[in-house]
Amino acid sequence: MSNSGDAALTMPGSADDAGPDPARPRKIIHIDMDAFYASVEQRDDPELRGRPVAVGGARERGVVAAASYEARAFGVRSAMPAVTARRRCPDLIFVKPRFDVYAAISQEIRAIFAEHSAIIEPVSLDEAYLDVTENLQGLPTATAVARAIRATIRERTGLVASAGVSYNKFLAKVASDHRKPDALFVITPEMGPRFVEDLPIGRFHGVGPKTEARMRGLGIETGRDLKARPLEELVARFGSSGAYYHAVARGIDERPVRAHRIRKSIGAETTFFADVDAYDALAERLRPLVERVWGASLAKGVRARTVTLKLKFSDFAILTRARSGAGFLADRAAFEAIALSLLHDLFPLRRSARLIGVSLSGLSTEGDAVPAQLGFEL
Repeated sequence: MSNSGDAALTMPGSADDAGPDPARPRKIIHIDMDAFYASVEQRDDPELRGRPVAVGGARERGVVAAASYEARAFGVRSAMPAVTARRRCPDLIFVKPRFDVYAAISQEIRAIFAEHSAIIEPVSLDEAYLDVTENLQGLPTATAVARAIRATIRERTGLVASAGVSYNKFLAKVASDHRKPDALFVITPEMGPRFVEDLPIGRFHGVGPKTEARMRGLGIETGRDLKARPLEELVARFGSSGAYYHAVARGIDERPVRAHRIRKSIGAETTFFADVDAYDALAERLRPLVERVWGASLAKGVRARTVTLKLKFSDFAILTRARSGAGFLADRAAFEAIALSLLHDLFPLRRSARLIGVSLSGLSTEGDAVPAQLGFEL
């Protein structure tokens, strides 16, 4: 195990080769902005620096969207109810999200990525994969590319990014998380299989809390335990994900970095601690979801034609309503207006709701999309 100061991911061949060599391992970087939303707020407001900050709703039904590292020291985490966060950290400062600002900074950071690679796969506003097997600056190693990107991000934005460097996406993601914040970590081809064996199963990207609990119930605590299970068993227990778990337990991940990938939809939802049947209360929970989804669409560089509202009721029945149009949604305000209109049209509710969600679909890239002011005629 080695950090970036001691090891560089140097593959056979050189960055100056005429073309990619199929026999040569890929060079993949995963960049993850440290506490992105909270760090932006601390950067822009000096009074917040060094203090525990949560981006999100401070009201009783509010939820933490992001937490500074000072807040995380108290156990405050994203998706945590505001009331719980305040209980853990009485001095916590809540700041309203500014997703348009975060999206603009995300685009600035993506422009830095583009100086080094044309193969960029944004995951969200604050993270992305880059394939730098052939980098545009002719730097000798992927580690050198990651170091240059981190330095440029800090210089141009005043923000800190962590980076993971490896020969596939799974291990690059693991590496970027390994020593956060403000870290650069490398997992070489020689390190990969053994590194995965010692990895706690909860650190596997793609293993969520429910799957982690199932795996632990089966006695799978580490990558070594996972590797010991045959492919047939993993597929039988975890379906199509079983083959993925079988591969990454061996340090294998053949997924390419997909540039310009267009998702079918972008959405977010939240579950309530107590069922809700009042329009104002539901609208209050819907607005931050609209902000989050709109921010994600800006990060992906896409426009949308369709807004879909989702409610799950106390009896677990699900109701969805959608509105589409020939043109693309013009801005966040129009998105929010349509989402609220869809919600209003459902009243009065026959039963209380336990979950609300909203999504955008009918997506197209920014270059293909011609925004139109659709208002309520999306």
